[in-house]
Amino acid sequence: MFSFNELAGRQPASVKKTAGTISGRFAIKKADEDKHLAFGWAYVSQDEGGNQTEDHSGDQLEPEELESAAYQFVELYREGGEMHERGGCAVLVESMVFTKEKQQALGIPDGTLPIGWWIGFKVTDEDVWSKVKDGTYPMFSIEGTAIREEFEEQ
Repeated sequence: MFSFNELAGRQPASVKKTAGTISGRFAIKKADEDKHLAFGWAYVSQDEGGNQTEDHSGDQLEPEELESAAYQFVELYREGGEMHERGGCAVLVESMVFTKEKQQALGIPDGTLPIGWWIGFKVTDEDVWSKVKDGTYPMFSIEGTAIREEFEEQ
């Protein structure tokens, strides 16, 4: 069994760091087979060094926007689906956006964790759970709508 810091600090091999960004998806970090629980990063806005990240779609999300989106999801939805096609497959049981301020309040040293949204779901659908266990679904993927804004690299 790994500690939270050991699990949270790892990046999957599919994540690529270039020019201060991270591109990739974030793996499910812990699963409890008996309880049908899966935990991991839903989204990472900045890496441990404070560098802005880029998601799998090439988008970037500021920490404040991520925190707001996470709160809205928890308040209004709390449901997990299957591949953005079918809902009712999981229920949110844990959610925390690790901002710099929260990390400081928790005594987590700077540079230990990224700024990101950590989630946990209880998977209620047996077929979906079997796909989590066998690695078919190795990561979380958030769904949302936004207005894309172009930005210039500095």
